[in-house]
Amino acid sequence: MLQGFPPVAAATAHTLILGSMPGVPSLRQQQYYANPHNAFWRIIEALFDIDVASPYAQRTEAMTAKGVALWDVMKHCRRDGSLDASIESSSIVTNDFAAFFMQHPCIQRIFFHGGKAEQEYLRRVRPALPVVMQQISTQRLPSTSPANARLSFEQKLQQWAVLKPQ
Repeated sequence: MLQGFPPVAAATAHTLILGSMPGVPSLRQQQYYANPHNAFWRIIEALFDIDVASPYAQRTEAMTAKGVALWDVMKHCRRDGSLDASIESSSIVTNDFAAFFMQHPCIQRIFFHGGKAEQEYLRRVRPALPVVMQQISTQRLPSTSPANARLSFEQKLQQWAVLKPQ
């Protein structure tokens, strides 16, 4: 059984990025998006001027200072490898989003990091939330994983630009 990470979030976060479950390199290093071929941190650098070469703690601190939180839909699951397609559906245990939203009342937008995160949130999480929490705006963004090779870095960045404050 794989164990996810706690959220990376300030109490004043307004935007939540939700993945499904950290991949093998991330689990090994205990860092979100640790695979060096994943474009996530390069996209965050381009959007928020956060140096991708900075230590992980500095990157996450700078990101949370911009009002952006990071978490995963799944608290536990079984999966061989890193691909979402390998997650055993019957093993999924979701995180406690009602408690998270109570502790982070400024969350106005949720962006899903790929289809699996969106699918599991909409199926398993949102229906159990209080109505006011069900109404938080959601949008799926393309996965920044190297497995998502159908889009170039520039195309991914263009779609992820909705994160940037207006």
